[in-house]
Amino acid sequence: MITPLDIQNKEFTKGLRGYKEIEVDEFLDRIIESYERVYNENIESKEKIRLLQEQLDKYNSLEKTLRDTLILAQSTAEEVAINANQKAELIIREAEEKGKKIIEEANNEVINVRKEYENSKKDFQIFKTRFKTLLESQLDLVNDSSINEQL
Repeated sequence: MITPLDIQNKEFTKGLRGYKEIEVDEFLDRIIESYERVYNENIESKEKIRLLQEQLDKYNSLEKTLRDTLILAQSTAEEVAINANQKAELIIREAEEKGKKIIEEANNEVINVRKEYENSKKDFQIFKTRFKTLLESQLDLVNDSSINEQL
């Protein structure tokens, strides 16, 4: 690429019927100024583009990081929800099993109490019958004694 310095240092050979040197020099000076301005603007633009590209790369990197973080957060949230549901199901299952066990124990105790009641009832009937028999035998004995005494 031609620099403004290249234009400024360019010398032309003189020909026989050449251009007026002053006009050519003035025109070249204007070209140099204009070209130098464009050249410097081009350098500044390239620098701005480079800086903007760096910022764009940073933002793209940040966007990727945020996207990855969001995906990780979503998967973690899903995992936590799944684990919570599993734990809740486990707790419910354990509670149901414990409840069934308590009900079963209570039913067994009711059965045992009924058996005990029935046994007590039988024992009472046996006692009642024996006591009645005893009383009757004692009464018979008393009656027999009173007959023997009269005689």
